[in-house]
Amino acid sequence: MKPSVYIETTIPSYLTAWRSPELVMAANQEATRSWWDTSRPKFDIFISALVLDEASSGDPAAAQRRMEIICEIPALDVSILAEELAAQLLAASALPEKAKADALHIAIATVHGIDYLLTWNCKHIANATMRLKIESICRSSGYEPPIICTPLELMED
Repeated sequence: MKPSVYIETTIPSYLTAWRSPELVMAANQEATRSWWDTSRPKFDIFISALVLDEASSGDPAAAQRRMEIICEIPALDVSILAEELAAQLLAASALPEKAKADALHIAIATVHGIDYLLTWNCKHIANATMRLKIESICRSSGYEPPIICTPLELMED
């Protein structure tokens, strides 16, 4: 059985976006493409209805490119348990109130027992200053949290 990865919306966004003129963003886009091409086959990957909603919004051409990439990836349920855990993450200030969707991404991956949550959202999800509190709340709620990381961190080479 392969390790599991929840793909948060920034991954298909970076994967399908036009190359950024900003050096760091372009490097992160290239790392995403590299992970997708070389490392993705080593994992069972999942998204959620939340990812589908977010990926389908915005510029219609960009949304179509994102949806083509993720359309056949299995979607995890946004269960009541996930909604409750997301509410706990917000209530305990592990994430700010404005980051409801980010808390829900974490909660969906957590309640489904996913091994890794892959994201480029370093403001609210892959944020070292928030990680301990997120993990503590997940564990106190009876769940083992996923390892939250970027594609750079989930490559073997």
